[in-house]
Amino acid sequence: MNIHEYQAKQVLKGFGAPVAAGVAITSADEAEAAAKSLPGPLYVVKSQIHAGGRGKGKFKELPADAKGGVRLARSVEEAVAHAREMLGNTLVTAQTGPAGKQVNRLYIEDGADIARELYCSLLVDRATGRVSFVVSTEGGMDIEAVAHDTPEKIVTVAIDPEAGVTAADVAKINAALKLDGPAAQDGETLFPTLYRAFVEKDMSLLEVNPLIVMENGRLRVLDAKVSFDGNALFRHPDMLALRDETEEDPKEIEASKWDLAYVALDGDIGCMVNGAGLAMATMDIIKLYGKEPANFCDVGGGASKEKVAAAFKIITADPAVQGILVNIFGGIMRCDVIAEGVVAAVKEVGLQVPLVVRLEGTNVELGKKILNESGLAITAADDLDDAAQKIVAAVG
Repeated sequence: MNIHEYQAKQVLKGFGAPVAAGVAITSADEAEAAAKSLPGPLYVVKSQIHAGGRGKGKFKELPADAKGGVRLARSVEEAVAHAREMLGNTLVTAQTGPAGKQVNRLYIEDGADIARELYCSLLVDRATGRVSFVVSTEGGMDIEAVAHDTPEKIVTVAIDPEAGVTAADVAKINAALKLDGPAAQDGETLFPTLYRAFVEKDMSLLEVNPLIVMENGRLRVLDAKVSFDGNALFRHPDMLALRDETEEDPKEIEASKWDLAYVALDGDIGCMVNGAGLAMATMDIIKLYGKEPANFCDVGGGASKEKVAAAFKIITADPAVQGILVNIFGGIMRCDVIAEGVVAAVKEVGLQVPLVVRLEGTNVELGKKILNESGLAITAADDLDDAAQKIVAAVG
């Protein structure tokens, strides 16, 4: 689960991280009071969407030379003008795709005198099996280019889970970021604080980009991106309360209600599979035969008839879907349960696109019998290769 920048900063502030004063608004009428409540005279008006690259983004409804989704304002009046122009419009960034995201919230923040922009993030490093700091002196909007062009400028520091962030770890991070004086002293407090927030709140990503050194030599969290491990949210109702469903795909929201692993994609062949590895293989073979998957959908190993039916309805509700491939290898999951769920869903919502079903494993013959006797226009497949070829041919 992702949260907005202003929410992430409030979480980090609660742990003691240095962040600027700011006010989140949802209406341009709130902008004047928000700006006047801040010290000024410099303000930053930031679009709040779940996507990066906001500063370089462009609004669909505004002229091409209009400013992006993060703007400086040198007066209250200018902050209000930015708010009126940004709210309600669609911001397109490198991470939103061409459709963009509508800006429904802004964060008006007190400005800062920036001396240096740094990069700092925490994530679980699969190579070491530990939470690691990833830091660079090259912070700001082009960190992706740094990772691609000059990876030697990015330093990773793995943290021992038993020891936590030690003085030696802080020294490595400070050295990598070339911090000294007051900034290095702030690092001795900030880096253990970020690690504690990451671990205690079960985050999967904590990114501060940029982490700035101000003209007075102190550190400040200027931007923050936080993602949480969805499997741990039951332990954090306070974090779950920060969820903004308007930023999520409605199909993914519905899937979460049924505990389905569902991710919307840009293709035209819907997939319903049991098991993440099999789902990836299914999507790969669809691409091999020249088409693109419309979704990743894993119904899991112990799905009920009702859960399968729900998954099928979610897939068919996507107008981009021109065909559906059901690929089930029944181990714990029984093929007859899958067949019953598919038949029930088709009878309820109808079938307007080609449907190919490949079943193998537990109760496979019973599953095929249920499909064959359903009277529905379902194409059976012998194996995955056969199934992929048939659905691609049916979609054309």
